[in-house]
Order: sequence, then C-alpha cells, then structure tokens
Amino acid sequence: MPRLAPALVLIAAFCGVASPPAFADQQAPSIVAAPASVQVQAASHAASQAVRPAPQHAAHQAAIASAHPLASRAGEEILEAGGNAFDAAVAISAALAVVEPSSSGLGGGGFYLLHRESDGFDTFIDAREKAPAAATRDMYLDAKGEPIKGASTLGPLAAAIPGEPAGFECLARHYGRLPLAVSLRPAIRLAREGFAVDARLQAGIRFKAEILRRSPEAAKVFLVHGEAPPLGAMIRQPQLAYTLETLAAQGAKGFYSGPVARELVRSVRAGGGIWTLADLAHYQVAERRPVVGEYRGARIVSAPPPSSGGVAILDALNILAGVELAKLPPVTRKHWIIEAMQRVYRDRAIYLGDPDFVPVPVMLLTDPAYAAGQRASIRSDKAMPSDFLPGVSDNAGGRDTTHFSVLDREGNRIAGTISINQWLGGGFVAGRTGVLLNNTMDDFSKKPGVPNGFGLIGADANAIAGDKRSLSSMSPTFVETPKGVMIIGSPGGSYIISMVLLGTLNYLDGMPAADIVKAPRYHHQYSPDQVDYETGAFSADELRDLGAMGHHLKAHERGWGNMQVVTWDYASGKVEAASDPRGVGVGLVY
Repeated sequence: MPRLAPALVLIAAFCGVASPPAFADQQAPSIVAAPASVQVQAASHAASQAVRPAPQHAAHQAAIASAHPLASRAGEEILEAGGNAFDAAVAISAALAVVEPSSSGLGGGGFYLLHRESDGFDTFIDAREKAPAAATRDMYLDAKGEPIKGASTLGPLAAAIPGEPAGFECLARHYGRLPLAVSLRPAIRLAREGFAVDARLQAGIRFKAEILRRSPEAAKVFLVHGEAPPLGAMIRQPQLAYTLETLAAQGAKGFYSGPVARELVRSVRAGGGIWTLADLAHYQVAERRPVVGEYRGARIVSAPPPSSGGVAILDALNILAGVELAKLPPVTRKHWIIEAMQRVYRDRAIYLGDPDFVPVPVMLLTDPAYAAGQRASIRSDKAMPSDFLPGVSDNAGGRDTTHFSVLDREGNRIAGTISINQWLGGGFVAGRTGVLLNNTMDDFSKKPGVPNGFGLIGADANAIAGDKRSLSSMSPTFVETPKGVMIIGSPGGSYIISMVLLGTLNYLDGMPAADIVKAPRYHHQYSPDQVDYETGAFSADELRDLGAMGHHLKAHERGWGNMQVVTWDYASGKVEAASDPRGVGVGLVY
C-alpha cells in the first residue's frame, strides 16, 4: 500500500531586512517599538526528497495561472526582466493586492509552497496572519458566553497581524534573483494608474457596500457616492501605492515599523482594534517543511500546519489508497471520496491548529495504519452519519482568498495561496496606508463547536491566543509523477481541501489542466452532515443512488472556488496553464 510520510518543522534562521530610509511621517500614537526582524524556520532538504522522481531537465517554457489577467501579466513582466518563479510570485501577489482586493492584500497573509529545481529543494513559507498579543480566547463572546454577531468578521477588531509583506521580503531575499523594488513595480504602477472594475469585483463591492460605508477610507477607495462603482470605472489607490513604494524602498521594515506601522496602529485602535506597534515589530515569517507523501506512484507535496490542507489531503489519499477507485462504478467511487472527505474534515475540527502553540499529531493523521482504521469504518453501500463518528463530543465540547501557480523555464515552481479571509476582509481600510485589513481572527475557534464564517467547527487546538496563527484550509500543492508535475491550489474557504483532492485525483487519471479547473465539484466537510455539489457533479442516477445510500445532498447553482493549475509533461515538454472559468483569471504559457 502506498505510504504517505509526514514532515515537520525544523530549526530557525533569519531573513535579513534593510534599514529604512526617510519616509514622510504621519499622525501616530505614542507607542514605540523596535523594528521587526523576520524569522524563518529552515526546512529539511533530506526529508523533503522522499519518493522524488529522477531529476528533470528545464521546462523551457514558463507558465502562470492566476485569478486576474493583470496579475498574470505582472508575473510575466518580472520573468522577462530576468526574475525566477519566486520573483514572479512577489509580483503576482502584490498585483493581486491591488486588482483583486476582494481576496488578498498587504493587510492579509498566505502560504507559499516552493520547489527549486537546481537541487530539488522543497520548502513552505508560512506568512499566515497572527493574533495580536492582547487577543484572548473569549474576546468575541458576550457575558453569557455566546458569540457576538460580527465581532470576529467586521472592522479592525477582526484583523490579525498581516504576514504578506514579510512573505514578499522572504521570497525576494532568500529565493528570488531581483530586488524587491523591481518585483513590486507592476503593483505600484497598477495602484497609481488604476484598473477597471469588472463584474466580479463590482458584485463583491455591492455585496459588502454597507460594511465599506462604515470605513471612510474604504468608502473613498471602493465606492462611488456610497454605492458600488459602475463597470469599467477606474479604481486608483495612491495611498496603497505609497505603502508599496515604502515596502519596495525599505523592505519589511517599511511596513512593520516606522510611519506606516504607526498609521496602521493608530487607525486600528481608533476603530476599536487591539494592535500595538510591538505586534507589528514582532511579526515573523515561519519557513516550514512541507508534508510529503506518495499515492499510487505520485509524490504529493503540500502545506503543513497551520494549514489543515496538506494533512487532510494526504490522509484522504491514504484512505483511498486501499480501494481500487478506477475499478469501482462511478457512483461508488464518488461515495468513497465523499466518505474520505467527511473523516478528514472531522479530524481537522478536532486535532489541527498552530504547531507553535499546540501539539499537532501529523504523524498519526498521515499514517497508513490510521487511514486503514478510517477506511474500515466505510461501507460501500451506505453513508456514515457524522454523529456516528467517534471522538467529536469528547474533544469539541468560497471564493474568498486567491491562488496562483507559476513554473519558470528552469523548472522552479511555486504555488501561492493568499488571503484576507472573507470577501473584502473586515471591510476596513487602515487610515492613510491604503491597506484593506483581513478578518482572519474569524478562522480561530471562538467557542468549541461553533462554526466560523465558512461553517467549519473547531476545538481547543484552534482556540484564540495572542501571537498564534489560526488554522487555515489553504492547500498549495505539487503532484509529481515520473511523467510530469501539477502545481495546484484554489480559494474557497472550507471547500479548498476537497477541491485540491478532486483536482489531484483528476490529474492522476490523466485529465488535462483546462478540464481539471472546470470539472464540477462536490464536497463534504463533516459538519453540517451534507454533500454540497455543483451542477453536473452527479448524474440523475448518481443523485438517486447517493440519496439511497443515506447522503444528504445540497445543490449549489453558483459553484465555488477559483482554481489555478499549471502542468508540465516531462516527455513532450508540453506546459499548460489553466485558470478556473468560474473566475476572471488567465493562464499564460510562453
């Protein structure tokens, strides 16, 4: 039986940061803190090489798939300027912060999964947001111990300390070839010159207009006379451009200390938040070893905790490794995949959290023996009710986010999933920085068993604590076979894990990139006990048979996710880049 070998975090090193030059000061609070340094934890080269195919030649073609055409072109511009995939990742991330503010930005964070082809080195950069030091477990509960509506999702109190700017510097300094100032040029230009509003962004702004009106700076940027802008209207963000220019000139210190940091803190605290300058100064990026394993001859490389994605995907594949899916009738195959999803999401709710704060049993959850026990509880003809799965009562007491995949001509690759959590985050732009803040504090478990904004429940492992990273479903992943490689990821909140799992299975079944991103999806996240599905995911006969097995089925007309996939076939040299037709992105190959 294929074995999926887990991998854990190792020792710490430091990303250097440049000294800040002069920057025009702004009104600021009287709090003073030392400038930040950015910490990384070095990944183990040896452990990350398990089950690796033989070294390959250069790709000869580069490819980018991202959620917005202007972001893909920003990455292309940097590759043409002599940068590698990691420089392009900085450019794409920063451009998305400007042109796709609904899903990511300097006020958010994310995960970057990297592969360096010259020596086969894999690593994972954790730029996830961290709770402010003053955060407490019950901060979003009322006097009766019940969640306060909107407290963890709206305004500056919902915002964790951003990690994306520190992630940019770590990528540029340790893995890229170009100065940060060069890679940020496309984003700065887009912020200053503006970009046209498309239907997707317009719909998101309209959906959250009432919230944006509460933040004068957000309203100034995103609304026209208090309403969503018309299609084609230009959004210009000179204050965000100024912050990006400061980051370009000074590195991470330009964001985490000095006038920008003071303005961030002043605005957050004036709006009821709890950030301090020390919170910003002490933010550190963690570099972790990816989780790595094998499924039917393929090497799977994915995100470690505080992402739940890699562990859940490897666990699901281990469950399915004991079943000949290809020989099963289609409805039985889908039933098995649904049952595997249900079990790994159950484990997500109970066991997973920030490994710097709680012990996360990665080795247990990715062990084939553990998966065999889960598999033994699955019947081929009957659905297991979620309430029947053991342990939950003892322990538990979308489209938001964005993803891009990049391959350069040397074979370096990166899968980046970045976020401000829900659509347009907390709807709050921090003062004169132009930075739209996240509402990632909602990803913590506010109260055991109480679902977050994506319907996910959590337990003590993901409870709120100062300086802690909340659990995430973001799952940037590489799927390597002797014949080729796929770079995959998607936004979608709780749906991300199931999307990447289905994409992996489809790739291993020989599906091309364009079909992988558009394939209809289905999902089971343990709680609620139901199978969500897109139109076309099941035939009429499959719906009937799954219902007869006891599955509770719920159709979704709009669908979910915005998957970005790059594939490289070693034998032919063919490279494909595909952007999900559910979004407005583009895949480029050149």
